[in-house]
Amino acid sequence: MKRIGIICPSEIAFRRFLPALKEAGCFEYAGVAIANKEEFAGASDEILAKERSKAQSFKDNYGGKIFEGYRNLIESEETDAVYLPLPPGLHYKWAKAALDAGKHILVEKPCTTSLTDTQNLLKEAGTKYLAVHENYMFAFHDQLKAVNAIVDSGEIGDVRLYRISFGFPLRAQNDFRYNKDLGGGALLDCGGYTLKYASMLLGPTAKMTYAQSNNIVGFSVDMYGSAALVNDRGVTAQVAFGMDHNYKCELEVWGSKGTIYTNRILTAPAGYVPEVVIRKGNEEEKRSLPADDAFKKSILHFSSCIDDQTTRKENYQTLLRQAKLVEDFKIQASI
Repeated sequence: MKRIGIICPSEIAFRRFLPALKEAGCFEYAGVAIANKEEFAGASDEILAKERSKAQSFKDNYGGKIFEGYRNLIESEETDAVYLPLPPGLHYKWAKAALDAGKHILVEKPCTTSLTDTQNLLKEAGTKYLAVHENYMFAFHDQLKAVNAIVDSGEIGDVRLYRISFGFPLRAQNDFRYNKDLGGGALLDCGGYTLKYASMLLGPTAKMTYAQSNNIVGFSVDMYGSAALVNDRGVTAQVAFGMDHNYKCELEVWGSKGTIYTNRILTAPAGYVPEVVIRKGNEEEKRSLPADDAFKKSILHFSSCIDDQTTRKENYQTLLRQAKLVEDFKIQASI
């Protein structure tokens, strides 16, 4: 069985990744790495002690070992793959180190903070037959297929417009999302979700027609934004996202005969039953969408990328397409 280790005892790794990994059953959990002082620049002894305490919780609850230093995990013969849930600004450095060591990579979104860095990773991965998978797990959730089935049935008529919204309230001031050096900013965080889903809905001919990025006094990163994408059939997807908002995670499909609304299209956790509201004239109907474990399915897809060359190469193109969309947004919005 393939063996996977985690770089950094992050919350998402403990709360979401490890339970999903256990359910997936396609990897053996090797352990978690904590940074040493050279790898965690400026970290106090207190911060490093907290990292060790978190790592101990990983070991107590899920087994595995604690690796002293990220490089020790990456270079260990006890690991075949690496899960990388660090802040985005650190993804390229440690993903490249993992590829250099011959390890497959499951990296949290975004893969990197620039198109060039993503291209460089994929080029190296391709020459070494290594898998790189960006963990936009919502893309694997069965509710997306269910929504597509409603649209394809013709129940709401011809699609006139898609709207995708994803935003949430301010977090603690020390959150990495507000740190430019760590790859913070709304586009790279919640914006990436909306762009990816828009491109999935519109298909490979989707192109961005406008992009707007907005700042807020007191923050060094972009805090909210919007964009529109159009495909070769003229179907439009409008997206909006932000990190200083009332919570919203919705899809609206506006058709010639009806409209579809969802409530957790990008963030449904394992076992959660999403809902769809279908409105036709003055009539409204609520329906349940399938519950699913999208994180588990993303891990299974990563495993398939390791095992199957065709899947691996297709996944490279998926990552590249996403990176190009984000880069296009940056150019048009002058970020």
